[in-house]
Amino acid sequence: MKIVIVAAFFAAVAAQSYPEPAYKTPESYPPQPYSFDWAVNDAPSYNNYGHSEKSDGNVVTGSYRVQLPDGRMQIVNYRADSNGYVADVKYEGEAKYPEYKAPAGPAYQPPAPAAPAYRAPAAAPAYRAPPTAAPAYRAPAPTAASAYRAPAPTAAPAYKPIVPLAYRG
Repeated sequence: MKIVIVAAFFAAVAAQSYPEPAYKTPESYPPQPYSFDWAVNDAPSYNNYGHSEKSDGNVVTGSYRVQLPDGRMQIVNYRADSNGYVADVKYEGEAKYPEYKAPAGPAYQPPAPAAPAYRAPAAAPAYRAPPTAAPAYRAPAPTAASAYRAPAPTAAPAYKPIVPLAYRG
């Protein structure tokens, strides 16, 4: 029964019609021709790169270049149209790798161990028992004042016990 109720609840929730969202997908515009070009050449930081691209609305052509860490310039010319993206990659210059040179001077030596900051005492003091032993525990002797006394009897109860009818005699 519970399964039927839960299924009916989910069916009712799924059947609700949701309002149209407040935002709408922007309308698509036909492709527009464009063109741009930018470049950076900062010799002190070895940054040398750039990008240029143009489109007639259907075909996009362009190129970009970047200075690689090995000293070469990578140049990519590309074309993108309805058939896909085609790139032509070229390299200018020759890769240069610096020759490895071992560091001058002696090899690494770890520092010498330093003296510890804490010094333990030369000898620990010997344990000594207290000069006298502690007194033995003695329970206090009972006194007449501390003896238990039973409560004094009281008068007869002020009520009569109820006897069931079956037991009346």
